[in-house]
Amino acid sequence: MTLSKNRIKYIHSLELKKNRKKEKVFLAEGHKLVGELLNEMPCRLLAATAEWLSTNRNRFSVTEIYEVTEEELTRASLQKTPQQVLAVFEQREEEMDSSVINQSLCLALDDVQDPGNLGTIIRLADWFGIEHIFCSPNTVDVYSPKVVQASMGAIARVHVHYTSLPELISSLKEIPVYGTFLDGGNMYSQPLSKNGLIVMGNEGNGISKEVEKLVNRKLYIPNYPSERPTSESLNVAIATAIVCAEFRRQVSLP
Repeated sequence: MTLSKNRIKYIHSLELKKNRKKEKVFLAEGHKLVGELLNEMPCRLLAATAEWLSTNRNRFSVTEIYEVTEEELTRASLQKTPQQVLAVFEQREEEMDSSVINQSLCLALDDVQDPGNLGTIIRLADWFGIEHIFCSPNTVDVYSPKVVQASMGAIARVHVHYTSLPELISSLKEIPVYGTFLDGGNMYSQPLSKNGLIVMGNEGNGISKEVEKLVNRKLYIPNYPSERPTSESLNVAIATAIVCAEFRRQVSLP
């Protein structure tokens, strides 16, 4: 099948959230990412070079497949240097159940705006066995192409929910709710639980005042050495990695 101008226009339209939401799909690009998602999620459309199809065609079932040249792929792609294949996948229907916070460790993101940060946090969650992320409504769309790319396939395994964080946290009963603050307790000297919610804040403003009031366990990531002048703050994805690593370290202790 030939990739028509209309299909290219359709692929480009998925850069906008309103079109992704209407069609209930998202775009993924690159042989590694697409290859991983094909094993996990329904695919509606796939465009790939003859080289990629020659070694991968028998691995999946897709109704709409296009064999394209590098030039055609470049016209269809949203990336400057496309890598052999792009695909349109169906969005997952997520049913939110806050009771998972009672039994497991979950993340909450308070207005995280950068797509790269969200994608990286999803990838981190997948690495550390955190299966649910609760996002404020103003957090960047999980199906943004840049988020999908940065997640490196973890989007297929980590469930991302959008909800009012104040309402969610207020509904939790006797559940530890952690957050990182400059006036928090040293993270490495605090007992950390196997379940609960870790709140991470906006890149510029941190955790909102409304959510901060509901955090019952404030943590601080200490710099080293403590008396040395240092950066004002850490990137939210890096901070998430440090916090999650310490939670999992404590859980694994005998």
